[in-house]
Amino acid sequence: MATATATKTFEYSVRDRAGKVVKGRIEANNQAAVANRLKTMGMAPIAITEVASTGLQRELSIPGLTDRIGLKDLAIMARQMATMINSGLSLLRALSILADQTENKALAKILQQVRNDVETGLALSNAMAKHPNVFPPLMVNMIKAGEIGGFLDQVLLSIASNFEAEVKLRGKVKSAMTYPVVVFVIAILAVTGMLLFIVPVFAGMFSSLGGELPMPTRILMMLSTAMKFTAPITAIALIVFAVWWGKHKNDEGVRRRVDPFKLKVPVFGSLFQKIAISRFTRNFGTMIHAGVPILQALDIVAATSGNYVVERAVRAVQESVRTGQSLSGPLTQHPVFPPMVVQMMAVGEDTGALDTMLHKISEFYDQEVEATTEQLTSLIEPIMIVVIGSIIGAMIIAMYMPIFGVFELIG
Repeated sequence: MATATATKTFEYSVRDRAGKVVKGRIEANNQAAVANRLKTMGMAPIAITEVASTGLQRELSIPGLTDRIGLKDLAIMARQMATMINSGLSLLRALSILADQTENKALAKILQQVRNDVETGLALSNAMAKHPNVFPPLMVNMIKAGEIGGFLDQVLLSIASNFEAEVKLRGKVKSAMTYPVVVFVIAILAVTGMLLFIVPVFAGMFSSLGGELPMPTRILMMLSTAMKFTAPITAIALIVFAVWWGKHKNDEGVRRRVDPFKLKVPVFGSLFQKIAISRFTRNFGTMIHAGVPILQALDIVAATSGNYVVERAVRAVQESVRTGQSLSGPLTQHPVFPPMVVQMMAVGEDTGALDTMLHKISEFYDQEVEATTEQLTSLIEPIMIVVIGSIIGAMIIAMYMPIFGVFELIG
């Protein structure tokens, strides 16, 4: 307990071997320990300052949320490890430093276990393979290829670039999906609130006036009455579905039905297709460049494509390659791959520059995803405003229609 209390967080500025200024954070007992650790990494310290840690900051470190290991954490880890190995540090020393300075406590704990396994003689890739929930198969197999070929630092840089591109791609998708989802949820809550709390007030007032209500008002009253019974059932059903979806969304039977439908959705279908192609070509190109055997690379990228339709196409390619046939030929049988992608892969296969061509395809579709998300955002915003305004406006008009004829109702 005393050791944990003595550990502090420091911000540092250093100059690396190339003369570039690098900034970061590290945990240690004092500034001298930080300086020594940075020097062992081949860095020249410029400034080291302690970061004040308040009680509020400690409370915000919520287990399960702040300790979640994401692709961004792995990308930072891979890039730092590549720098240290390229600087001449041993693998054990690099792992020790990473375990000490990694801000994500969960990842630091895993890295310490990996370091212990490597110290006992286990290869880095095999040590990482013992933690499949942390290190994806793509990362493990690329590191294995780097160990065999003797270019581990280059492979780690490729992994970092790959994961950084994936994080950027996910950010673009979230930016496109967040606005319509939030607005849709707010609209549902607003309509439900009006039906449950506002409409019944008007219903009581109208019943005291007597007379026959207009048809839109009667429909609104019926919906309000029905909502009192269906709202709890709907809420329970949504919770049950959310739990079921969380457990079974990756099941093959579910993906076989849902993923083809996602590609046919009117507005978002082309976006999902571009994301899947970008992810497939980037992962496949990175693994081929790292020296992973092509059949093994196809097996891994099929599982990481994120779409069952693409995965099925990649499996067909895998069978074609296994029998000594063309790599790009089977893709012509799958409409999810546009002719441009197939032709570029065929050219890369013929010229022996398949990895370069795959990266060019990935870069192209990353730009396409960015352009599509911007178009969707600009298109969806006015549509959502019009739809929500029409629904709520119609409800308000239906509630006030009897008031417009209040004198007739009284009479």
